[in-house]
Amino acid sequence: MKADLHIHSCYSDGSDTIAELAAKIKAAGLDVFALTDHDTIEGCEEMAAMIPPEITFIRGVELTCLAGSIKCHILGYNYDPCEKSLFSLIEHGKKLRRSKLETRIKYLKDVWGIELTQPELDWLYSRRSVVKTHLANILVSRALALDNVSAMKKYLDGCKTGNTRFDGIEAIKIIKQAGGVAIWAHPLGGEGEVHLTESGFIPRLKEMIGYGIQGLECHYSRYSQSETEFLLSCASKNNLLVSGGSDYHGTNKDIPLGKLNREGIEVEGSEITTILRYKA
Repeated sequence: MKADLHIHSCYSDGSDTIAELAAKIKAAGLDVFALTDHDTIEGCEEMAAMIPPEITFIRGVELTCLAGSIKCHILGYNYDPCEKSLFSLIEHGKKLRRSKLETRIKYLKDVWGIELTQPELDWLYSRRSVVKTHLANILVSRALALDNVSAMKKYLDGCKTGNTRFDGIEAIKIIKQAGGVAIWAHPLGGEGEVHLTESGFIPRLKEMIGYGIQGLECHYSRYSQSETEFLLSCASKNNLLVSGGSDYHGTNKDIPLGKLNREGIEVEGSEITTILRYKA
């Protein structure tokens, strides 16, 4: 069984439409997968209608959070999309992202003298979930940077947007309230971040367990085998679920579907206990 529980579409900062992504998932031979767009669940309804019954689709979401003092991403799986508290949380997230976008647009103009055109603004505001990648892609299209990573580092990382993250404690509670399971995404650090050491991670893990986190994304495309083994050990010792995903973003990141570690070692889907205990 081949699984990938961390995948993004154009409903957030992935490049693929749902139709394109569904075709790639079939071609990649995935048996189980989750769509986990940033702070939005809108793409899941469209995806559910496209996937054949022999492939298990898990509704997911990746929430950008601040839990206590910990900046983190929380993956929610198998929630009830009709749960009112979840709907309210997602709607609040749209307002937070809109505020962050407007701050960054102003920053580009005031600090770099880069003023976006009306078509560029229309495109940004038409999207359901806007992140730095979208602005960076515009800068790349203007030949102001070679790729979106360098564009973000040069033009956007210095922009202070304040706290526009979800309350992580509330997010975990609402995911559970919606019948879902809350997993800590890439807990040692995500794309482009300095990875935590084992001694630096343990106090954070204890804090997150106190907030009610139910599992860890132990298998992750940017983690080494030793990092994966450490996280698996932490999950086992603390009776936490194990999840795994590539963090696929299409052309916006150089990560293929189904890649669950840095070395590209294949992971048996049955090892990802989230999919065994919480099936769609």
